[in-house]
Amino acid sequence: MGKGLGKGINAFFPNASKDTELQVEEIKLTDIRPNPYQPRKIFDETGLQELSESISAHGVIQPIMLRRSIKGYEIVVGERRFRASKLAGQKTIPAVVKELSDDEMMELALVENLQRENLNPLEEAKAYQKLMEHLQITQDDLAQRLGKSRPHIANYVRLLQLPLMVQEYLSEGKLTMGHARSLLGLKNTQQLSSLLQKIVQEQMSVRQLEEWVKRANQDVSRETKKKPAVSKLVKSRESQLKTYFGTNVQIKPGRKKGKIEIDYFNEEDLERIFHLLHKED
Repeated sequence: MGKGLGKGINAFFPNASKDTELQVEEIKLTDIRPNPYQPRKIFDETGLQELSESISAHGVIQPIMLRRSIKGYEIVVGERRFRASKLAGQKTIPAVVKELSDDEMMELALVENLQRENLNPLEEAKAYQKLMEHLQITQDDLAQRLGKSRPHIANYVRLLQLPLMVQEYLSEGKLTMGHARSLLGLKNTQQLSSLLQKIVQEQMSVRQLEEWVKRANQDVSRETKKKPAVSKLVKSRESQLKTYFGTNVQIKPGRKKGKIEIDYFNEEDLERIFHLLHKED
C-alpha cells in the first residue's frame, strides 16, 4: 500500500502488510464500479486532470484494490486513480483483488482515505462518525487506533452539528475548519445566511469571525435580559398555535401589550393561514 497508510490502517487490519503477497492483475475499467462506502464525495477536477496526464505518460504506478462482486468488481481503495484512468482513455488498470466482507470494505475505504488526508473537513467528520457507529467504539478508541488525539476527533465530529447551509459552504471550500468551528458558537442562527455571504465577500479571517460572533452573542444576551419572562401559559398557547397553523408562531409578551407573529412562506401559504383564521366564521 502507499506511504499514506500509517499505523492507523494496521490498527484495524493487522494483516494488511501481507497484501504484497497478492497478485497484481490488469482489470478492465468497464468491469469496475465505485465503492459505495467511499467517504470522499467531491473529486477535484484539476487534480484528476493532472493525474490523468501522468497516467497517460507513465501508467498507473500503484495498483488499486478491488473485491469481486456479482457484476465484476468494486473499488475498495483507489477510486481517484480509477477515475483518472478513465479520463486518460485507458482500457485496463493494475489491481489487487481481495476477498472482503461489506464491513471490512467499508472500514478499509474509510481508514485509507483518512490516512491519505485528502478529504474535506466534512467528509473527514462523516468518516470518523461512520467508523465509531459501525465499530461501536468511542472517540478515545478511534483516536488511539488512528494515531490521532481525542480533541482532533471531537472537533471534526462537532462539524456535523452545523446547519446544512454551513456544511455546504464547508464542503465547497468556501469556509475553513476554523470558520466552521467559530460558527458553532453563534447563538442567533437566523444571522447565518447573511453572515456566510459576509465571510466570503469580505474574506474574513477566522480571528475576525470569532470577534464578530462574540459581539453578536453579547447583543443576544443583552436582548434576552430585556425581555420579560415568558409564562407557562404563553409557551403552551404558542405550541398550540404552531400545531394549528403548521408553521412557526411566536407570542411576544410586552410590559403593556404583546403581539403574535405567524410565519408564512409565500402567498399560497398566506391564504392557507387566512382560511384557518376564518374557519370558525
